[in-house]
Amino acid sequence: MNTKFSGNIYVSLFNCLLGVRTCKECLSIHPTCAWCSKQDIGKGGPGLSRCNLKSILVQSGCGAEFIESPVSSMTVKEDRPLSDKAQGSTRDITQIQPQRIHLTLRPGDSKRFTVTVRQVADYPVDLYYLMDLSYSMKDDLVSLRSLGNELATAMGQATSNLRMGFGAFVDKTLSPYMYMFPDEAVKNPCVGLPATVCRPQFGYKNVLSLTEQVSRFTEEVKNQEVSRNRDAPEGGFDAVLQAVVCKDKIGWRSDASHLLVFTTDANTHTALDGRVAGIVQPSDGQCYVNNENNYDKTTLLDYPSIAMLADKLSENNINLIFAVTDNVMPLYLNYSKLIPGTTVGRLSYDSKNIIQLIQDAYTNIRSKAELEVLGVPDELTLSFNATCLNGEVVPGVRSCLGLKIGDTVSFNVEATLRACPKEKNRTFNIKPMGFKDTLQVTVDYACNCACHDSAQPASPACYGNGTLECGVCLCDAGRLGPHCECTEEDHKPTEADSCSPEPQAPICSGRGDCLCGQCSCHSNNFGKVWGKYCECDDFNCIRSKGQLCSGHGDCVCGFCQCNPDWLGESCNCSTRTDNCMGSIGLLCSGRGHCTCGVCECTQPGAYGATCEKCPTCPDSCTIKKDCVECKHYKRGTLFEKNSCNTICRDDITLVDELGNTYFHTSLFSHVSDDCTVYIGTPSSLSLSLSRSLSLSRTLCVCVECPMGPDILVVMAYVAGSILLLGLAALLIWKLLVTIHDRREYAKFEEERAKAKWEAVRQNHTNIYISLSLSLSLSLSLSCTHTETNTHT
Repeated sequence: MNTKFSGNIYVSLFNCLLGVRTCKECLSIHPTCAWCSKQDIGKGGPGLSRCNLKSILVQSGCGAEFIESPVSSMTVKEDRPLSDKAQGSTRDITQIQPQRIHLTLRPGDSKRFTVTVRQVADYPVDLYYLMDLSYSMKDDLVSLRSLGNELATAMGQATSNLRMGFGAFVDKTLSPYMYMFPDEAVKNPCVGLPATVCRPQFGYKNVLSLTEQVSRFTEEVKNQEVSRNRDAPEGGFDAVLQAVVCKDKIGWRSDASHLLVFTTDANTHTALDGRVAGIVQPSDGQCYVNNENNYDKTTLLDYPSIAMLADKLSENNINLIFAVTDNVMPLYLNYSKLIPGTTVGRLSYDSKNIIQLIQDAYTNIRSKAELEVLGVPDELTLSFNATCLNGEVVPGVRSCLGLKIGDTVSFNVEATLRACPKEKNRTFNIKPMGFKDTLQVTVDYACNCACHDSAQPASPACYGNGTLECGVCLCDAGRLGPHCECTEEDHKPTEADSCSPEPQAPICSGRGDCLCGQCSCHSNNFGKVWGKYCECDDFNCIRSKGQLCSGHGDCVCGFCQCNPDWLGESCNCSTRTDNCMGSIGLLCSGRGHCTCGVCECTQPGAYGATCEKCPTCPDSCTIKKDCVECKHYKRGTLFEKNSCNTICRDDITLVDELGNTYFHTSLFSHVSDDCTVYIGTPSSLSLSLSRSLSLSRTLCVCVECPMGPDILVVMAYVAGSILLLGLAALLIWKLLVTIHDRREYAKFEEERAKAKWEAVRQNHTNIYISLSLSLSLSLSLSCTHTETNTHT
């Protein structure tokens, strides 16, 4: 009957009866197998194998002193408590617990241990500013000259123990990277540009080692001048490598957070680019900054590779911040995916936003705890489960986001030994990324038996032709048989009963020859054949998709022994949830369950690889609302079910407004407590950045609440209203007065005109009367005179 053990390995008693011939082989089959080194163990029970379950060996008369069955164990060697604040000597600060453990592991067995992490407040910070001084960064240098004190003041809000340094780079001083013609271009690369003089080109220079004197930083930056190189990419990675590995020259403290700010507006050369200039010797990752603080191997060594930079940054606990302009932002986002722990920020055209950029990057670094493993052997597999802020266990994750200074998180680590390495023990380290604090893990491999030390060469029990080791004879070359009693020349294949499990069964299962009562298995083109009766092989297991054990495990005598993160009889069921993550950042888009790495949609009407298609389902905005209510407001259905971290993988960020630069317009609004909550998702560029840091996405939450009355505002409003009303009344009065005056003036003009007309009319009347009288008199006189003449 098969029994299912931990590690998703299907084994049975038959697994320990695979016909192994040595104690070491027995211990490597399964952690439940034991070996009996008692020489006459088989006499009391025919067919009893020395490799068996421990309980069966004891029942068969094998004393405890003869049983080899090492037990896996875990011992904590150093366990200092976590610190709360960086007080006193920083050497006494502890941010990870425990500090040293010792494991003893058998092949196929595993042990669990817990790692606790806390970021202490007011931790020292070393900030090294590495700047591209090519000609295109001229405006940025001008801006930085005035920002040194502001940068120190801003970082002083995060730590009281700050040191700052400055370095500069351009490119290798060889053609085709450098202007070689005309001759004066070597000393002044800006020759030909109007009214411009540049410093000679250089590779990398450590201008100012880390110092607490911020004024020196400002002075040194003011003394810098730009240079000019010929091709578009710069030699920035040369400078990054030297700034990282030259710890003594730069002045990195072992007990501080290390920030390396890399600013540029161009691409950078990488490994093999140096061959264009005839440089074939690869970078060796060593420090070559001379006494003049210049990189003196710039013309001899090629540019470093991305992998080398990642290793050196991790080794020296340095957080790299890419502060780059829009035109190269996508390129450095890709670089950040290849260099763990790297942050990318958008640099304005003149670097005036560099202070805010560094503050945001530092806040992002301090809000995350992510474990990294250094020096783990290939035969050892580690799996992680994270327990973040709300105490919920998230399987398969070794990072926690959204932390504040002083928050404590823990990680459950399971170490599994898949096979026996050549060495007897190995030490590796587990540490939070960017921390100096380390958990040192020493593993002893329980692969050998103690009875090996008491082996007897040329033992009489082996007829002097072999070594008696752990109760069995290991025959010399040319000798065969349980006691090395046979030679290959005088023995031929035989159908002895000892070479078949049953009388009617094929000898050696039809896959071997019986020599001296033992099966000698044939070779096979498909794989290895072994076992007491040649009954086992490594190619007759269940296949899936054309591969043994689905390609996710080893075939051992008809059973699949699965690799970590896989289970099932054919190892075809994945325990990882990466493939189930929907585009909105929820497992199976919040509409199903992730089973064996595949979404099973439970919401009616949902379909698709991640259940992302569902015409009749609530939209993703509704699901996001549930996550925001759960993680930010600590309420709602998901909060009541304690399933926030399982379903919601988003990092909640509170902002003043949803801008168009980094976020799309709001998806929906939700009114709660008289407040309106707007939720936005990152743009494609910001989403790439967040995915380079972790598997989560960032939800941007903007809360608009009605504000209470402000007394000053109300008084100002009332006073302003009174003043406006007074001015309006005054204007109206003035208008009415003006209208009245105009009417009176018009009336006056009318009266005056009337009076003048009366005078004129009266005058005209008098003249008319006078004229009339004169005329009448004249007519009268004329008539009289006429009459007189007539009479005459």
